[in-house]
Amino acid sequence: MPLLHVRDHGGEGPPLLLLHGASRSLADWDSVAPLLTAGHRVLAVDLPGHGRSAAAPVWSFGAALTALDETLAAQAITGPVVPVGHSLGGMLAALYAAERPGRVRGAVDLDGFWWGRPAQYPGLDPEPVAQRLADIGAMSRASAGRRMPADYVQQQAAYSTGLGIPYERAEAAFRASVRELDGGGWQLLPERSNALEMLDAMDALDLFTVFRRATCPLLIVRALHRVPPTPGLEWMDELMDAYGRGLARDLTELVTQRPGVTAEGIAATHAMLLEAPVRVAELVRTFTAGL
Repeated sequence: MPLLHVRDHGGEGPPLLLLHGASRSLADWDSVAPLLTAGHRVLAVDLPGHGRSAAAPVWSFGAALTALDETLAAQAITGPVVPVGHSLGGMLAALYAAERPGRVRGAVDLDGFWWGRPAQYPGLDPEPVAQRLADIGAMSRASAGRRMPADYVQQQAAYSTGLGIPYERAEAAFRASVRELDGGGWQLLPERSNALEMLDAMDALDLFTVFRRATCPLLIVRALHRVPPTPGLEWMDELMDAYGRGLARDLTELVTQRPGVTAEGIAATHAMLLEAPVRVAELVRTFTAGL
């Protein structure tokens, strides 16, 4: 597996390894990383098939963990690290803690829950929930690795301003997460084969089992605001409200059962790295100060 593309934000102290979400890039961390360098060396990476990192022969969590190991070794980081991940990166941070206990001082999962299981949607009938989750999966697979028109980045950045994200910040982050095509247009990343393998891996991961397997301290942060409804998908609001209740319930139980786990909420949407970088950095700094 080729080494991952790294952005070294500098700083001195115990290393933080910043991991971005699915179909995103290390640029998502650009507003957060400088707020973490006091007391830490801060590295951000592009995950396999994302940003400027090469595609994986087969995308899997195991391959991603190996790529992180090799990339850290190339950076001469041999001691314990604190993986801090958002979305897919949060899932990977928790898995790194569970699979590499000697390499991890603590781990942070920022809203990395994926879609869970039907039982995690209290108040809704599990059978219709299962169908809705299948519908969401089908939509994700239909868009995996698609080629997008020339105005895609600008459209996404303009939409993000409705969440209070500055246009320039959103545009830079979206531009870094896609590949520009000759003749205009954009290639969504990862490309289709890796993207489908990644979605399968995320669907198969039992995340709360991973949380319980990890023995180091964990900070798990949940977004408290949902994104505005998508026209034609108004049913998502009820689904996401139920999932929020289920996650709150399951995290409360986890904190009670598993010493060393801290669960927090943040007054932001899933796009918290771009929307609330100062608050994200505060939560991470408070957690690492206690390690």
